[in-house]
Amino acid sequence: MTSLAVKRLNTQDENFWSEMDQLLAWDSVSDDQVSGAVKEILTNVRRRGDEAVVEYTNKFDRMSVESMAALEISQESMREALQRIPENERKALEFSTQRLFAYHEHQRAESWSYTEADGTMLGQKVTALDRVGLYVPGGKASYPSSVLMNAVPAKVAGVREIIMVVPTPDGELNDMVLAAAAIVGVDRAFAVGGAQAVAALAYGTETVPQVDKIVGPGNIYVATAKGMVFGTVGIDMIAGPSEILVVCDGETNPDWVAMDLFSQAEHDEDAQSILVSPDAGFLDKVQTSIDKLLPEMERSELIRKSLGARGALIHCQDLDEAAKVINYVAPEHLELSVEDPDELLENIRHAGAVFMGRYTAEAVGDYCAGPNHVLPTSRTARFSSPLGVYDFQKRSSLIMCSEAGATFLGGYASTLARGEGLTAHARSAEYRIKKI
Repeated sequence: MTSLAVKRLNTQDENFWSEMDQLLAWDSVSDDQVSGAVKEILTNVRRRGDEAVVEYTNKFDRMSVESMAALEISQESMREALQRIPENERKALEFSTQRLFAYHEHQRAESWSYTEADGTMLGQKVTALDRVGLYVPGGKASYPSSVLMNAVPAKVAGVREIIMVVPTPDGELNDMVLAAAAIVGVDRAFAVGGAQAVAALAYGTETVPQVDKIVGPGNIYVATAKGMVFGTVGIDMIAGPSEILVVCDGETNPDWVAMDLFSQAEHDEDAQSILVSPDAGFLDKVQTSIDKLLPEMERSELIRKSLGARGALIHCQDLDEAAKVINYVAPEHLELSVEDPDELLENIRHAGAVFMGRYTAEAVGDYCAGPNHVLPTSRTARFSSPLGVYDFQKRSSLIMCSEAGATFLGGYASTLARGEGLTAHARSAEYRIKKI
């Protein structure tokens, strides 16, 4: 197999930033064909409920069921899967779940209030969502980790009911996914995927209850459907391809760094793996490691396509300049493979998850470190955060005026309301002003 020459960039080149824009570009907008198909599916499920969901499931997942009852996965099936999987897999799922719960417990927001001198109380009430829909990808691969990462923060938040949907092409259920659902306490599950699953969760059917929010990754049809139902229900995000940016000072084993780049590239051909280093010789060493290790990989062809199309080895002047590149890219996963990651972290403003030091592989974050692996992609870490407990809690403002507070605040409210020409607003406040 021929060697793979990963694109080389230099921050000192005059056109570096325009080249970066080209490298980072990814069209997340589905085309007219996808949008039209998804819109039709959503409309049919909304109108025809279970009947449409069964029809689309038989069509797209090559099944032949007659009712939604045949697509519901029982609690008994989940428990049996948990008993059926090898002991080491069960222990790994349980270990990951424990660590996820321990981490996410720190994120839970609590209600608060305070009382002003005149007796007026102001505050905030924090309430969990009632019901959440969890989309778990199926088909080419199974993702039990996705079950845990999405369900645990919902459980910590206090969500009352979690409804899981997972596509099962040809009717094949994945034991690891069902076992994960059993461990984390999924309430109901359905062997349904695609846009029809999103529609069922968003609108509800005779069998599938309507949820308040849909979380979890999926293909372009699922992502498009989530975008279209947003507003009827909440969604976590529209996720793009997986990304990693590694910054290395040149002292880490180049084989480790090459494998870290592979760890994202093996997801799909649109995934992006970038290495930034002030040591040009180290970039050469990593290129050598890539050529050496690539033939060993089970997904070598996928990695080759990903690195060839969207990968890059970037030479920078120093770590301060590396930080500028990081903040521009706002990567989903950021590895600081340097001697003093704490010092470099001070300059980092945009990243989904930061893996600090030479011994912290991004892969541990995907499975069992504790923080969530559902992260902002496609530069959205500039304004968004990892999935967390806060995504399953909502906040209500509390205001209770005392008599004195109604008089004090009412005067200002009246002035501002009349300034906006809203007389009823003003008089509503004025009625409560105590006359002296």
